Amino acid sequence: MTAPLHGPAFGSYAADEVSWLLKDLSHVSLEADTASREQQIQSGAAHYAESLPVEYQPDAAYRDLFATVLEESATRLATAVGVVTDLVIAERGENLVLASLARAGTPIGILMRRWARDVRGLTWPHYAVSIVRDRGIDSAALDHLARHHDPADVVFVDGWTGKGAITRELTAALDAVHRAGGPRFDDRLAVLADPGHCVTTYGTRDDFLIASACLNSTVSGLISRTVLNDTLIGPGEFHGAKFYADLAAVDVSNLLLDSVSARFDDVADAVVEGLSTVRSADRTPTWSGWASVERVREEYGISTVNFVKPGVGETTRVLLRRVPWRVLVRDAQAPEHRHIRMLAEARGVPVDVVPDLAYSCMGLVRDVS
Repeated sequence: MTAPLHGPAFGSYAADEVSWLLKDLSHVSLEADTASREQQIQSGAAHYAESLPVEYQPDAAYRDLFATVLEESATRLATAVGVVTDLVIAERGENLVLASLARAGTPIGILMRRWARDVRGLTWPHYAVSIVRDRGIDSAALDHLARHHDPADVVFVDGWTGKGAITRELTAALDAVHRAGGPRFDDRLAVLADPGHCVTTYGTRDDFLIASACLNSTVSGLISRTVLNDTLIGPGEFHGAKFYADLAAVDVSNLLLDSVSARFDDVADAVVEGLSTVRSADRTPTWSGWASVERVREEYGISTVNFVKPGVGETTRVLLRRVPWRVLVRDAQAPEHRHIRMLAEARGVPVDVVPDLAYSCMGLVRDVS
């Protein structure tokens, strides 16, 4: 049987924080030049999960901005962590297993586990699993979870929603597993922020800055995006990923976790109020985010919604690892996208102000096919 991976041998998180249900591909050269990789993906010659982008390392000014952003947003992050964790407890019970969608979900899963432990006195197992758009969730990881836990206890976790593509992917993949005779996992995805209005379990629906979106592996345990490549991943093996141990000098993964969890005591009252607000709200998904993306796609003459990335987190990703065309912002000077404006200026990407934008910002990928 394939065994989970743990830090410090794989990743910079402590061994008890997360079990990575991944195959270690650290020894394999998978990175490709961003422009050529983008062309291969857009032309259909390769799937995005078959290779990795070169890890973009921002300059010192941007790293300083990250530190400022983290200090300013830690209380808001801690509140959202508390709300979504307490919401999960209220609706799913206390004996839960967290399965974060690697890699954006992983730091959020760790923070939820810390809240459950430090504030509620609960000890939850926490795993990181891979899900790939158009390819589904890692079946070997699901097998592992089902062998060791009751599938009904597993809560899938991600950082935020954009259009809702991964939300749909998760539901479709888990339904397919069950139809094929496998176990029934609960597809209710828990996220810190749901600006796309496509889940019912969230800490907030505000499109605010989640500091873990500001960087790549250096804020995610030094782990790469997940890889699904048939030449490297055999039958019954977990999807793969790389451990970038050479970036340890600029790793802020644990700084983020400790900065947010240090605020837990301070936000106790805010979490109670926030939980009450969320539970009394109409949380029915409207998929309004997807509709707004379609409008932008039409207005800008973009060929596919895959080139429109809504929200602070997704816009940051466009600038860090794609070939960006332009950035749209609702408010030219909004503090939640200071880092995005800095990245856009550094990469020579124009920023358009669109006052009626449904999200705080959107990133548009350049069509290079």
